[in-house]
Amino acid sequence: MTLAFPKNTHLTVNPGQFVGIYPNDQTALLPRPISVCRWDEKEDMIRLVYRIAGKGTREFSGAGWGDTFNVTGMLGNGYDLSEMAGKSVMIIGGGIGIPPLLELACRLKEKPGTRVTAVLGYRDSNMFLREEFENASYRVYIATEDGSAGTKGNVLDAVREQGIAGNTDIIAACGPMPMLRAIKCFAGEHGIKAFISLEEHMACGVGACLGCVVKTKNVDEHSHVHNARICTEGPVFDAADVDI
Repeated sequence: MTLAFPKNTHLTVNPGQFVGIYPNDQTALLPRPISVCRWDEKEDMIRLVYRIAGKGTREFSGAGWGDTFNVTGMLGNGYDLSEMAGKSVMIIGGGIGIPPLLELACRLKEKPGTRVTAVLGYRDSNMFLREEFENASYRVYIATEDGSAGTKGNVLDAVREQGIAGNTDIIAACGPMPMLRAIKCFAGEHGIKAFISLEEHMACGVGACLGCVVKTKNVDEHSHVHNARICTEGPVFDAADVDI
């Protein structure tokens, strides 16, 4: 879905950020958090790629040009581009965690001396966004659960099969929690800095309800405990700083 904002909105989008979209159906009160896949700075437009999971996203999928929604955003903290510029970055995405990484790949491509390798994990041969990642990356590797394309298995199976960890300075990942846990361990074992975007059910999206928290090494200034709110302090964290 492409959302066009009023002219002169002057959007600023950092890769990894998300928006909260309110369904027009009044029985669905809470906004649906969806990460930004691509940003058109000149036209004040964003592209969202999402999975239909319930009433809200089903309503969005039936919308057409000219339909309107109330949107909160941009929300959360994204990936630190300055940390990755000029380095060898391995982008790892799994399932619906793949779309928000496309904006990151495209932005890093513009940074001199930056080399982006993408490892994408799918269930089967329905490899959405693959061609766009190929245009934005030095190389794309594929893993599928059913073995219909690329490496049979998960994203780390593909990384190990291709032997590409040794050429990596930073990992940027987004996907289901089991994948992120494995990447955190993998990065630690290989001495690679990793930034991971955590997926979590969110209610308010602005840090007020404390419904989405993750355990951290540091004390959160808001709650004064070893927790951080994924929707505000995240969703992107240094993997070494979170206990997942």
